[in-house]
Amino acid sequence: MKKTLIVSLCSLTFALGAFAQDPAASPATPPVDPNAAPALSTSPDAGAPAVPGAPAVPGDPAAASPATATDPLAAPTTAPVTTAPAAATTPAAPAAAPAASPEAVVEKTGHNSDNFFIRNFYQGGPIMWPILIISIVALTVVIERCFWWGARWMRRDPKRVEKVFTAIETGDVNEASKLARGSRDPVLRMLWNGLNHQHASLQGALQVAAGIEIKRAGRFLMVMDTLVTLAPLLGLLGTITGLIKSFSFLGNEELAVQAVTGGIAEALIATACGLGLAIFALIPFNFFTSRVSNLEFELQTAATNLEVMLEANSKAKSEAEMTTTNPRT
Repeated sequence: MKKTLIVSLCSLTFALGAFAQDPAASPATPPVDPNAAPALSTSPDAGAPAVPGAPAVPGDPAAASPATATDPLAAPTTAPVTTAPAAATTPAAPAAAPAASPEAVVEKTGHNSDNFFIRNFYQGGPIMWPILIISIVALTVVIERCFWWGARWMRRDPKRVEKVFTAIETGDVNEASKLARGSRDPVLRMLWNGLNHQHASLQGALQVAAGIEIKRAGRFLMVMDTLVTLAPLLGLLGTITGLIKSFSFLGNEELAVQAVTGGIAEALIATACGLGLAIFALIPFNFFTSRVSNLEFELQTAATNLEVMLEANSKAKSEAEMTTTNPRT
């Protein structure tokens, strides 16, 4: 069981670490320099940029001089039309990386993380840490108990139990003890213990063996019972601390709205986590408790059958001895 607990804790730690990691950041876009010149259009419909010293193109109102555009008597120019080459565009120098803002620093620390669980964990306040601890303990206990009951289900051997009772009913106690020896079934272990100590104290031997098996089956149930009771109380404590934090900011008008809403969010998150943990632990706790009750019933039934059969065998032997010692005339 120690190995099972260690493996469960390690796997749970790795799963929580992988689950709580922030999602990969999106590829950063290059910073835009507000002082850089806008890129020139290379569309064929756009006109060539004006170059100093280049003659104007007739019919181009954008390139016409103010005098030509306003003087209707101005003579048209007779200079040959030449096309100016497009101005070479030089890439703007990369701007220096901006300094880390306070929001970015907060995001790295996880208080404003994109991960839903990490963000709500920090918003839930300091009471979330004990809730996290008991949630890890509860999940570990549930995993360990599931492995134990699964292994017990595989160790069950009802056919062998029937063979043992058949041998006892026929009076072959030695054969029944051999059949029950070395079995991992809790019922057969109890029967073997009782058969080996039937001459000293059969009932005491059966009670001791049954108590050992029930204790193994009910391991950590007290821990789960404590967690089911403790989780809602921690959530209620987080509710009270969150409301106290909210009411402490009511006198400050500048920070009242933001602080009050943050305190209420802290209270609600802590309450939800406490109740959710209690619900999560309550279902397997009731299931394992019912399994322990069923095992206890099976052990009591088998012990009672063994006592009845052994008593019947002893009476039959005593009657046979009396008939042999006092034959009828």
